[in-house]
Amino acid sequence: MSVQCEVTARASGSAPMSVFERYLTVWVALCIVAGIALGQWLPGVFQAVGRMEVAQVNLPVGVLIWVMIIPMLVKVDFGALHEVRQHIKGIVVTLFVNWLVKPFSMALLGWMFIRHLFAPLLPPDQINSYIAGLILLAAAPCTAMVFVWSRLTGGNPLFTLTQVALNDGIMIVAFAPLVALLLGMSAITVPWATLLTSVVLYIVIPVILAQLWRKTLLRKGPAAFDAAMEKIGPWSISALLATLVLLFAFQGEAILRQPLVIALLAVPILVQVFFNSALAYGLNRAVGEQHSVACPSALIGASNFFELAVAAAISLFGFNSGAALATVVGVLIEVPVMLLVVKIVNNSKDWYEQGLSAERTPS
Repeated sequence: MSVQCEVTARASGSAPMSVFERYLTVWVALCIVAGIALGQWLPGVFQAVGRMEVAQVNLPVGVLIWVMIIPMLVKVDFGALHEVRQHIKGIVVTLFVNWLVKPFSMALLGWMFIRHLFAPLLPPDQINSYIAGLILLAAAPCTAMVFVWSRLTGGNPLFTLTQVALNDGIMIVAFAPLVALLLGMSAITVPWATLLTSVVLYIVIPVILAQLWRKTLLRKGPAAFDAAMEKIGPWSISALLATLVLLFAFQGEAILRQPLVIALLAVPILVQVFFNSALAYGLNRAVGEQHSVACPSALIGASNFFELAVAAAISLFGFNSGAALATVVGVLIEVPVMLLVVKIVNNSKDWYEQGLSAERTPS
């Protein structure tokens, strides 16, 4: 394993959850309240912020999104990709769930719940937008925050690092066509120009900047890298929370009229999270992977790069869109749901390893 891989694996395996990360749901809830209140109290201020655009890109939001995404991407070591062969079965299972099952199952769940079952309870003019937001959430692969979830399960840090790097590499080329395909399948107009602009602004450029920054930090030594990671850790969540205040300032009127919308949007997200994590966990057991690989695989299958999903939804459909609201619901439930998945895989370790022992025992 390279020195860079060792540094990142050590950092991801030992870093505790920050106060921001541990209580993310509480902070998101407070931002919802603050955003709605400020939007009602100072509508002129937020309308002025909304008009600060260049080439259809809102400048304050663009800055916040870069601050959200780049610190996460600095943690990703693309040099770990050569380690992929060590747990090839776990890698294949995770890629299958993350790129084939997750986005297409979410499109199906959106069609089933949002377009049909819940349609009478939702504003008709936002149905397509809600489904688009769910698709964006599912098409954005796991965030580097999965390092935290993996550590809580005793997951293999090198496998987690390799899988996150591999997902982010695929995302650069696959995100736009996958989103376009699923939007088209859901009878939603694909804004190709805006979609490609979003990929360049919020994936390609941040990846390049993050990797340049990463190399600069690593040249100063492992201690400097670890210190920098600890220092910039809160930036992503802080920028996300600031973006949510803006988002809910614009969305506040609609939410006050229909608070049930948030609960209804959470249903397909919850179904998908538990289905994907159970599928990845079960498939890893079926192919004989270690529990320390199955845990991060299940968590990666369940987790989403919600910072990117929020950014893409705002860029493609706007602050006031149902798509932006749908991605925020994903942020709202991320922490409690992922902690529940962590608890399930930890409590089922004996069951998992009994299955492996039975497979290895000759008949």
